[in-house]
Amino acid sequence: MKKSINAWSIPDEVPFAEMFRQISEAGYDGIELNLDSPGRSAHSLTMDSGPSLFAEIRSLSEEYRLPVCSISSSLYGPDTLGSCAPAGREKGRDYVRKQLECARELGADGILVVPGGIGPEVSVQRAYENCRESLGGLTGEIAAGKVKVGLENVWNNFFASPADMRNFIDELGCPNIGAYFDVGNVMIFSYPEHWIEILGGRIVKVHVKDFLRTGANAGTFVNLLEGSIDWKKVMDALRRAGYDGYLTAEVSAIPEHPQFLYDTTCMALRRICSL
Repeated sequence: MKKSINAWSIPDEVPFAEMFRQISEAGYDGIELNLDSPGRSAHSLTMDSGPSLFAEIRSLSEEYRLPVCSISSSLYGPDTLGSCAPAGREKGRDYVRKQLECARELGADGILVVPGGIGPEVSVQRAYENCRESLGGLTGEIAAGKVKVGLENVWNNFFASPADMRNFIDELGCPNIGAYFDVGNVMIFSYPEHWIEILGGRIVKVHVKDFLRTGANAGTFVNLLEGSIDWKKVMDALRRAGYDGYLTAEVSAIPEHPQFLYDTTCMALRRICSL
């Protein structure tokens, strides 16, 4: 498997050129970029990103031999794909389309999409129906391309179990829609290796971060190898599932000592990949 890091782990003021240089020299095999709101960082993609920025990033990727492995996003929320408002669902579909465009232009083979919408006024059933309608309206476009759409399990109560995630993906019936599995996000109430067993070949991308349990349904995110995740079991489960792609670290930036984070995270990924 290959080592990658998400661009959110780089201090916001670092521009694309410096980011590619730093991450390449630290020893990573790829980098994940993000579709964000304007002004989020000096290395964010936005809904307005176009040919000139894409050309700059392609050039940097080639110069530093650092592929863009996937496109994530901070734009999804309860008012997008799972919204009861048609305009909200269309906004969510526009985010998916823009991520697909970015991926095609930058040579990435996958994007991260977050279904959701559950809240006091929106039931689980209604949110699921809304998300199925939103993503179902895109399956033709998604199936016609080569970019995989990975649905991520985040702390928004949408995927409460691996069976929920598996069934939702299967109901969409699109070969290019699978799971973007976040190993750390399930550790507070479950075990990631159990999710991997059920998701199996549906996993198209993987986020890695560690989580330290401090009690029943309690704990905190920590740096890789400092938490409660049994990485040997996780790696064994991923290999049994046939996954051989990028492990993308999604860890908090250390603005005062960014190189320390890059180096220690890369070393931790090497260790995890060797298990």
